[in-house]
Amino acid sequence: MRNWEKDLSPIARERLAKIGEFTQEEKDRMIDSEKVNSLLSEFYQGQIDPESLWKRLKEEGKPSLLREAQVRLVDSLSFGSTPAELQRKRDGILAIETLKKEQNTSIIKLNLNLMEDLQKRYRAEIEQAYNGIRAEVERNPRLRVKQVQQGQNTMVIQLTVDEAIKQLPQWRDFLSNQEKRYSQEFARVMGKLKRELK
Repeated sequence: MRNWEKDLSPIARERLAKIGEFTQEEKDRMIDSEKVNSLLSEFYQGQIDPESLWKRLKEEGKPSLLREAQVRLVDSLSFGSTPAELQRKRDGILAIETLKKEQNTSIIKLNLNLMEDLQKRYRAEIEQAYNGIRAEVERNPRLRVKQVQQGQNTMVIQLTVDEAIKQLPQWRDFLSNQEKRYSQEFARVMGKLKRELK
């Protein structure tokens, strides 16, 4: 095999030699990142609550850890998060914000409230639409019947109202469109929230 390194310029060889070396700043950043990973792992697993997270980060006394922890908490939010999950992470994000010298609490709270409101509106619209379709399915017995092919025979199966609703293409399309629309809005607010973290 040819020794390709000999063909490199002296500057390129010097740079190649330095690639494996980390600066002290990079090493410190990696150590800090590992601390945040460990702390948030405990938080996500429910081993520590937002107050304990606040105390542990206060003990560390490093402003760089605060933003990283908040960004990771925001990244862990999803439109599908349960209200309890969202509340817990919200409390963690806001607790960390109180440790900063320059706080942006009201804007952060506003964006977190928007995320919560999006989830509530989504659930309310889904429930309202479901109830409307349910009433239609209850009035129309033909919507509760499904034909199933078994070999040469066709069987007619009676569905419950809930089973019938889940079979309707318009219900599945409605769900898909709503989830897409609200997920995109949630992601937009999440991006805005991350930009507010300083």
